Amino acid sequence: MRGSMKFKAEMCLLVLALVLFGVSAFLYSYQSSNSELAASAALATYPYRSYALTFVGFGSLLTLIASVSFSKRSRNIEHRHRQV
Repeated sequence: MRGSMKFKAEMCLLVLALVLFGVSAFLYSYQSSNSELAASAALATYPYRSYALTFVGFGSLLTLIASVSFSKRSRNIEHRHRQV
């Protein structure tokens, strides 16, 4: 039962990471229609890029946590099978 719960947690982390990557892709490419300010043209044209990069960072962290958890769990299962 414990392994099943850990698997569900890993899958939730990966799904959340995918959602964050999708949202960040939208935010990164979003262009505002208010491009009249020429002083900070890049910031005015793409106002949500900093949020997008933050979401990518969190998504990468969640993917890393899920990967480490899965590899530890699979090593433990492999080790148990060798002992039998």
